[in-house]
Amino acid sequence: MSSRRSRITEDEINELISKLQSLLPESRRRSLGRASASKLLKETCNYIKNLHREVDDLSERLSGLMDNMEMNSFEAEIVRSLLRS
Repeated sequence: MSSRRSRITEDEINELISKLQSLLPESRRRSLGRASASKLLKETCNYIKNLHREVDDLSERLSGLMDNMEMNSFEAEIVRSLLRS
């Protein structure tokens, strides 16, 4: 068995950067223009952090709604079971 590490080519890096940039929302892509890979990675990290904050906020809001639902309602139980999975 060889322990050689496979090397990634510059073309492969450029392709991955392009794919990563395509995952960002249009507004963020526009602000980047032809940004460096470093700037793109920083912007992607910021975007992911913002998504985490949004998920946390939505989770809190959903918890508040769940608290206000009738405890024995069938719909509330379905939502609770979905949240647990």
